[in-house]
Amino acid sequence: MSLLAINVAILVALAVDRWWGEPPVRLHPVVWMGNYLGAVGRWLQRHTRQQPGVADYKAFWLAALVWSAGAAMVSGAAAALQWALHSLPWWGQGLLLGLLLKPLLAWAMLQSEVRAVEAALAESLQAGRERLRWLVSRDVAQLSDTQVRESAIETLAENLNDSVVAPIFWFVLLGLPGAALYRFANTADAMWGYPSVYQGANWQWAGKWAARADDILSWLPARMTAALLLLAAGVRGAVLARRLRAEARQTPSPNSGWPMAAMALNLGVALRKPGVYVLNAQGRAAGAEDTAFALVYASKSLLALVVIALAAMVLIVVGAVR
Repeated sequence: MSLLAINVAILVALAVDRWWGEPPVRLHPVVWMGNYLGAVGRWLQRHTRQQPGVADYKAFWLAALVWSAGAAMVSGAAAALQWALHSLPWWGQGLLLGLLLKPLLAWAMLQSEVRAVEAALAESLQAGRERLRWLVSRDVAQLSDTQVRESAIETLAENLNDSVVAPIFWFVLLGLPGAALYRFANTADAMWGYPSVYQGANWQWAGKWAARADDILSWLPARMTAALLLLAAGVRGAVLARRLRAEARQTPSPNSGWPMAAMALNLGVALRKPGVYVLNAQGRAAGAEDTAFALVYASKSLLALVVIALAAMVLIVVGAVR
């Protein structure tokens, strides 16, 4: 796959995302991944000990096996599709790869969902809570209006990495198989990666492999996303960078705290998950305008990523010609 094809593919994927959004559910590869993970997850739970706190190595290794089988199928199918395009000219490869890459990233939908939470919150607190339920797995029943807004902003920052930056990063590095593998790992973590019981199922050991795999694959992209968010803040971002590491470490996740902390610092607000963490504790309460500003920062970050990627590839091509 040529560098020019990679450039074209990224631009095509983002253009399709912008103008047409998500493909139909029946044709969506991430939905297929979720269906597989749901089916094998139910099978896995039949072989899982349901007592939290009890070591269950059988569940761990069975989960690792079915995760690996799914990852092999996903990356293998993506590799076959990419190979089938190798005889096309660079522009043809880029166009078709972009169409295949699009379902593996979801920027337009993320923006739409975050705006929908803010719009619902303007109607009533209960409407805001119900809309937020579409985005997060936490209990929203007791959240205040500020906490609903904070959760939406946190989701925007975290998923800027999970749904946009990381898939593009792995696509540039390993092509379509890399992006597909990442989305499979991230989906598995979202469905299995709970530290204890979730919705009546014990994932403490059955979900460890999925959680660790996602941690590894998200480690560098999450930090890149944080850096891009601070870059979007301009000169002020360089000052805020000094506080980023300390704030990011407030969360139990090794990765999600980085883009969330960067967003909190950019906005000057505190972002909280009750009973778990507080990011930028000295910040003010988030207001409706902060949701709009958060979307602007995220959009600028994505633009910076694309510009940097394109510039780097142009320099590589120019260097190769010389």
